[in-house]
Amino acid sequence: MAKIGELIKKLCPDGVEFKELGDILEYEQPTKYLVKSTKYDDDFTTPVLTAGQSFILGYTDETDGIYKASEENPTIIFDDFTTSFHWVNFDFKVKSSAMKMLRPKENSDIVFRFIYYAMKCIDYAPQDHARHWISKYSKFPIPIPPFPVQEEIVKILDIFTELETELETELETELEARRKQYEYYRDELLTFGDEVEWKELGEVVKLQRGKRLVKSQLEEYGDYAVYQNSITPLGYYHDSNVTSDTTFIISAGAAGEIGYSEVGFWAADDVYFFLTQNSITSKYLYYFLSTQKNKISAQVRRASIPRLSKTVVEKLQIPIPSLSEQQRIVAILDKFDALANDLSVGLPAELNARRKQYEYYRNKLLSFKSAG
Repeated sequence: MAKIGELIKKLCPDGVEFKELGDILEYEQPTKYLVKSTKYDDDFTTPVLTAGQSFILGYTDETDGIYKASEENPTIIFDDFTTSFHWVNFDFKVKSSAMKMLRPKENSDIVFRFIYYAMKCIDYAPQDHARHWISKYSKFPIPIPPFPVQEEIVKILDIFTELETELETELETELEARRKQYEYYRDELLTFGDEVEWKELGEVVKLQRGKRLVKSQLEEYGDYAVYQNSITPLGYYHDSNVTSDTTFIISAGAAGEIGYSEVGFWAADDVYFFLTQNSITSKYLYYFLSTQKNKISAQVRRASIPRLSKTVVEKLQIPIPSLSEQQRIVAILDKFDALANDLSVGLPAELNARRKQYEYYRNKLLSFKSAG
């Protein structure tokens, strides 16, 4: 870090020039690289890419229309709707017509990898479903320091990236082991025989359906999360129709997915939520239903929109140990769940801290004052 600081002082005493991305990079539309078949197989050789989080969707055996990329001829794939992007240095085909392939313009005096890192410092979240490269993203200015400075920053950030990747792999392996351990103890603690009473779920809880909201009623930010066809909030609303902690289950879309909320929320019409009675606690119900996901999923009616009926859920058999035993089980599983998933403790916290550390140094290295 000291070396790059001295180099910047020497070569950029008065700041650096800033240029818009569109003046540096040209784009290519993906039309001729689109995959035709979605019959992916790991035995095939050509990856099919998306610029989103999943990145590699699968592998195809198609041999025509392959984008040729390599270590010497890399590209940045850019999602025109979400503005997500990835560095790619291998041959591929693409899934989405919304993707753009970005490359340096001819005679541009840049280190391409430097531009990639500079793009990671752009703080921009699309607010609408529109194409953003031409209208907005390409107009963002980025610093263009002298070539030696670009090269030195890339060397440093490549080392950081390699170290971060190695650490993430190590931590994620350990984290996966912790999650499997959690699932093992959850299933062990929630396995009962005849020593406890079993009842149909509909006998001990009231299953209530949510109420529909139209899209125009949703807010990007608000007091109450809105759950519709996934346990990921669809948006937010100024009111709630579930006012206490409760377990809920999705009936359409991601049918069979089970969620739990400690705070009030709005349950839309594709959500069933449970009103528990004196013999069962809501968190115990959540943990038990989590062990029944495969059984519940097998009862989902597969059609154009997957559906889970209220009757199927109500007829599930559930063991009813004493309330004190339910509370003991919940206390144990809450600790395991925090160790495996809570970003504020344990391994997830360390992984999150390392990512923030990397982002801090990357942003610091790429902060320049403008020569103008």
